[in-house]
Amino acid sequence: MVTLSINGETKKVTSTADTPLLYVLRGELDVMTPKFGCGMAQCGACSVLVDGVETRACITPIVSLEGKQVTTVEGLPSRWQQQKGLANDPNRLHPVQQAWIDEQVPQCGVCQYGMMIKATELLENNASPSDSDINEAMTTSGPSPHLCRCGSYAAIKDGIKRASQLIGDNEIITMTSQKG
Repeated sequence: MVTLSINGETKKVTSTADTPLLYVLRGELDVMTPKFGCGMAQCGACSVLVDGVETRACITPIVSLEGKQVTTVEGLPSRWQQQKGLANDPNRLHPVQQAWIDEQVPQCGVCQYGMMIKATELLENNASPSDSDINEAMTTSGPSPHLCRCGSYAAIKDGIKRASQLIGDNEIITMTSQKG
């Protein structure tokens, strides 16, 4: 039995040690934001943060994650609140999530959770990324580019810029917040 830390909670899973994280998240733990896109770590739809680093869950065996913190989109708000020393509020969104809403980024949604994970990693390392920083993060850093089947790359870039602005403003975001 493998023990994982998913979104701050300890989970014992019964899957074999070589099972890819994506299948454990979706099939055993009912965590549905990481999506199956290609199964070869080439599209980014399955991305999660492992100790703050974007990782492709479709090829990462769960045994390699023992003792590490795995964060999915569901865990971004509590991660943000903990990083900022805020009281835990289940109605508070992560700036990336709020930006995706503000900018109406998603179209079909298959890639969007992976895009949000990559955007979070970028913004945790560079709170004010330039256009070239964003392009590099989404295309040349990590195992492969993040691919969007709908071609909403301009909206994704706008979402990242909006999240950067929210972070810079130190705005506390709740689900009732609206774009101002």
